[in-house]
Amino acid sequence: MSSSIPTLPKGYILHDEPPSATAYLALRTLSGLSPKTSEQASGALAGSWDFCHIVHEASSTTVGMGRTIGDGGWYFHIADMAVLPEHQRKGLGDVIMARLVGRIRQRAPPGAYVTLLADVPGRRLYERHGFEETGPTSIGMARLS
Repeated sequence: MSSSIPTLPKGYILHDEPPSATAYLALRTLSGLSPKTSEQASGALAGSWDFCHIVHEASSTTVGMGRTIGDGGWYFHIADMAVLPEHQRKGLGDVIMARLVGRIRQRAPPGAYVTLLADVPGRRLYERHGFEETGPTSIGMARLS
């Protein structure tokens, strides 16, 4: 697990709020996440328990983001972890993950259950922040409506 708080590289600004819906949609698509509609973006942004995003100062572009979906009681799910490919390998994902997990620790009751679905490229990042596979005791399951 990451034992120190990651430092944001020079030239980037962390915002403790969601990006615009336009930036959210672009970041999802350009980082390799599935594209979503404007309506889905509006619902995701409004329905999040917490959100942060990173802006590249020189271009004023949103280059990274993550959000937490939660009930405020004991269950929290980290989603939409994304960093533009040209800004990866600079520690931005570590900064976003540390911020989201840290804010859960600050604002949620002790013993909160924090989950995420780990795509293969993100597994090392999530493991550095204390996430472990839950199988065989439990496994993630999903369906489309």
